[in-house]
Amino acid sequence: MTVVAVRRLGPVVLAGVTAIVSLGLFALAVAFDWLGADVGRGAQFCEVSDGPLNQPVNTLSNLGFVAAGLAIAVRAGRPGGLGRSTMSERPGLATAYACLVVLLGPASMAMHGTGTALGGDLDMLSMYLVAAFAASYAAMRLWRRGPVFLAVAYAGALATCELVGLYDRPIPVVEFAGNVAFGVLLVVAMVLERRHAARNAVTLDLRWLAAAVGSLALAFAVWNTAKTGAFGCFPHSVYQGHGVWHLLCAVSAYCLFRLYVSEAPAGDAARRSRAAGPGPSHRSSAPRAPAGSRRTGAPPRHGSGVNGTPVS
Repeated sequence: MTVVAVRRLGPVVLAGVTAIVSLGLFALAVAFDWLGADVGRGAQFCEVSDGPLNQPVNTLSNLGFVAAGLAIAVRAGRPGGLGRSTMSERPGLATAYACLVVLLGPASMAMHGTGTALGGDLDMLSMYLVAAFAASYAAMRLWRRGPVFLAVAYAGALATCELVGLYDRPIPVVEFAGNVAFGVLLVVAMVLERRHAARNAVTLDLRWLAAAVGSLALAFAVWNTAKTGAFGCFPHSVYQGHGVWHLLCAVSAYCLFRLYVSEAPAGDAARRSRAAGPGPSHRSSAPRAPAGSRRTGAPPRHGSGVNGTPVS
């Protein structure tokens, strides 16, 4: 009997609804000043405009997160899209991650579009949500725990971020204490991912880890050039370095998901290697000469056995 794989629509539907509702709420918040008065939150990110959005490029570049979240949802719903990873056993986690990545967009828009204090808080909260997921999901798999552990670790990571974010003095390079908490959680997540692969006999395609870390590192470098007064600040230009930061962070979030779904039992890689056969670097599989024969460097004559004895 032939089994037909069926695409799961749930991830795409939920991520799509998350995108429509959150973007709609943002539009209404801008139109009716739901987020409060403009207090200049985010003004340090260079862009200036007299239009309805304080920073139009920095605002609209956040659509990259929406696109990344929807791309994650599409793959999560595809037959075999989650591979043999932990997410294939708990597909709701893939959907949850897709929705979190989508939410990064409108939440950051709330700050860059309005300059309000509440908008800034939403921006930071969305960053905490994704970083806390990365760290707690890695910890759950490393220590082979279940959803309850994930929920507790996730709540603890979020609470820690919020507490760290209460420190309101400027910090060199990263500006805010909340950014330190965000960065530390991501570093913890990457370290735990490597330990998970080494300790639990699983394979991960570490090229996706390199891509996630590399795009985030490049994003951070650009972020530092795009502050008000920095050499990469062009207040009225279509180019905004902070917008590039958003797009590269969206790429990093997608690459992190691809790392998750590359997870597979270590035996799978060994079986694939055996099925592919020995490569150029493997030892030769040619049969050894019969015991007792002399190696002369010349091939034995066809039909001869040991010491030239004919083969009957």
